[in-house]
Amino acid sequence: MREDLELYSLADRVFYEAPSRWEAAATTFELVEAALPDGWVRGGNGDWCMVRPDGPDLPDQGWKVHVSATPENSSRVLAEVSRHCFAAGVAFKFLRTRNLVRAYSLKYAPRSASGKLLTLYPVDDAQLETTVKALSTALDGERGPYVLTDLRIGGGPVFVRYGGFSVKHCFTPDGEQLLAVENPDGELVPDDRRPFFTTPEWVSTPGFLAPHLDARSGQSASLGYRITEALHFSNGGGVYLARREDDGTEVVLKEARPLAGLDSSGRDAVARLEHEVTALRALEGVAGVPRVHEVVDVWEHRFAVLDRVPGRTLQAWGALHHPLVGPETSPGAARDYAERAVRVLRRVTAVIERIHERGVVFGDLHPANVLVDDEDRVGLVDFEAASDIGDQRRQHMGYAGFTDPDARGAEVDRQALGALALWLFLPLTSLNALHPGKASELLAAVEEHFTVPDDVRTLILDRVRRPAPATSVAAAPEVRFTDEPGRRAARDSLAEAIRATAAPDRDDRLFPGDVQGFLNGGTDFAFGAAGVLWALRTAGHDVEPEHVAWLAERAERSAGRPGFFDGAHGTAHVLDLLGHPARAAELVDRAAPDVARTQDVSLFSGLAGIGLNHLHLGERDPAQLARALEIADRVAEAVESGRSHGIDAAGRVGLRDAGTRGGLLRGWSGPALLFLRCYEATGRRHHLDLAVRALHRDLDLCVSRPDGTLQVDGGFRTLPYLDVGSAGIALVADEVLRHVPDERLSGSSAGLHRSCRSTLVVQSGLFAGRAGLLATLARSSPGERLPESAVAHLSVLHWHALGYHGHLAFPGEGNFRLSMDFATGNAGVLAALASLDEPVGFMPFLEPLPTPGHHRNPLLGSNS
Repeated sequence: MREDLELYSLADRVFYEAPSRWEAAATTFELVEAALPDGWVRGGNGDWCMVRPDGPDLPDQGWKVHVSATPENSSRVLAEVSRHCFAAGVAFKFLRTRNLVRAYSLKYAPRSASGKLLTLYPVDDAQLETTVKALSTALDGERGPYVLTDLRIGGGPVFVRYGGFSVKHCFTPDGEQLLAVENPDGELVPDDRRPFFTTPEWVSTPGFLAPHLDARSGQSASLGYRITEALHFSNGGGVYLARREDDGTEVVLKEARPLAGLDSSGRDAVARLEHEVTALRALEGVAGVPRVHEVVDVWEHRFAVLDRVPGRTLQAWGALHHPLVGPETSPGAARDYAERAVRVLRRVTAVIERIHERGVVFGDLHPANVLVDDEDRVGLVDFEAASDIGDQRRQHMGYAGFTDPDARGAEVDRQALGALALWLFLPLTSLNALHPGKASELLAAVEEHFTVPDDVRTLILDRVRRPAPATSVAAAPEVRFTDEPGRRAARDSLAEAIRATAAPDRDDRLFPGDVQGFLNGGTDFAFGAAGVLWALRTAGHDVEPEHVAWLAERAERSAGRPGFFDGAHGTAHVLDLLGHPARAAELVDRAAPDVARTQDVSLFSGLAGIGLNHLHLGERDPAQLARALEIADRVAEAVESGRSHGIDAAGRVGLRDAGTRGGLLRGWSGPALLFLRCYEATGRRHHLDLAVRALHRDLDLCVSRPDGTLQVDGGFRTLPYLDVGSAGIALVADEVLRHVPDERLSGSSAGLHRSCRSTLVVQSGLFAGRAGLLATLARSSPGERLPESAVAHLSVLHWHALGYHGHLAFPGEGNFRLSMDFATGNAGVLAALASLDEPVGFMPFLEPLPTPGHHRNPLLGSNS
């Protein structure tokens, strides 16, 4: 689960929503609207309110002060700090509500923001020293979470670090865009925000900070264990594999940070760890439950030393063994898996029963807390939510689809067992949290593919009970995706859902979508308004003038990122199509300096997407064509250089090896598409040769699997998707092969396309879900009828579908909330379905798919 999903799920049960809207009216600090002293002005946006003297601009960077707080003392701390700032003339910003303080201290909130209530911007070292000393005295006795990136002043909630005051960005050699500060040579370099205190090499630490640096250095203490691997991080601390130094015994260390990682009842990580240790000691000797070795305090952090439970998470086990994952499922494979799944379920049930016999409720049963070894033996981890069975406690928070606030005591675990039984066969149970009737629909889907024992079927139907959902979400309307009239009705319904969610009176977003849409200003193509409006127009639906005006008025928000799907060029592309060429040209010009600096070559955020947009604009402006060809030359250098550019080695996803980013949006297939379109525009053969070379680089990042698929190596998993994955490579390879033969591309084609065939796909969206796979397969076999592989996806697309005010709606990332955006939600599904029956491409810069009565014209763009 992405760490930001919980934060953006607090304020709304249907859509991802800004955390600032979480009960904002009841918890807003008075200073947000109170009269300010003469000469002071108020600004800011989103979660933060900025207050500063009305005068010269602040420096671009310097030493800044962070003050942390708890939800309980935040009002008092804000009053004390603001009093000093008004008197001393120090600009500051603060979180707008007490609930935001709580939100940023939750277990899965971003660790870098944990507990921060205020940021102060001293203009020089003298003002820094005065401020730090004054606040250390004024806040003596107050408590707040440790700000991991900073140096703490004394023992209170005051911290300092050197960093940027204004927002500037730089690009790494691999193309990653990072917040930046300026070095003495005037170059922008990364503003280091790793979770420990550091300063740029050219910055001298003010002398008055020396005692605090010394105190920090003297806080190290021996843990007695050597950490060998980090397994998990949250705002409350980490979970580590370790070996005891005196005898080499392998253990798990579970870390707890004070005042951080709050749960719904306000308990911090230390309190929860103490509770967990008590529960585990009460369960000592129960097979499948880790034993507590000891509890160790190091500095302010507490560590529980536990047995290592062998095996992989049930999530990983299911991904490895589920027979509906992959291009073919035999009756024997389905039968064998069902037997194993039921065996695992019965073993989990047996552990839960033994826990109940000891008078304890586990309280947080879901696939990530179940470990399964190679012999299908099971164990449970994470007993923070455990409770005494006699307390009859309700479960207040938990994994979506596995909780029922009406359940009490042991019934909490029994209800979760019912959800787990369903999940083992069809892991789409998060949808139950959006609509309770989905469980019976999913069970019907399960029984089409598996024989489910009667007692397991009864367990699912009896135990999977959900609270009454928001009235806006219900069962999906009856539509058929497998025939053209049904798809047309589905497209109309998808478009109506999009219109029903539009909020032109809001400033932060027009349509609800992924969390990233808030971070990108609500305007970008992948997650914001631009992509939704493009999909509506491309699919033949009306685009409301006020929606176009909303995007045009806020287009400058995209200017900080030059890319197509996440920034200026995508927004400009749509504005140009929708009748605002001057606004589009202005946005493109504003992005030009960032384009000149970027090393990102991808279609999503880099030069490939930017170059393709210049080609699009070059249809009527030769200067734009020239810029596109210049960009293509830069991308050609990257392809020929052999350097990774963040594609061949993508770093990590959380704590896991992310492998590579091969594919259309993040990989070398995006540059290949740029070269192909340059060839079509100019006839220059070397562009076609470069397209082949770029595709070969993506094929270098693929691995062959035993099922005959060729998939992108994603480190801890292989990937078939449109974003990162083999589908995107297949799309571009198909087009290149229409122009030039290539033995390697031809030989790889079957495996690439085969990877797009899977009955089980967890998400429905275009970029990393079923919609992208089915659209790719449809394009691979242009003709009078859709290929059976695409029809197979269409036949199970309803598994993901829900209804929003009677209209068809699909969930976004994680299946936790509905989404209307292009990358993850309705707009992308709409574009995919339209491309099956109309002469349109399902993404910009893709040629239209030939359909009966239509003939491919290589000169036509996707918006012709």
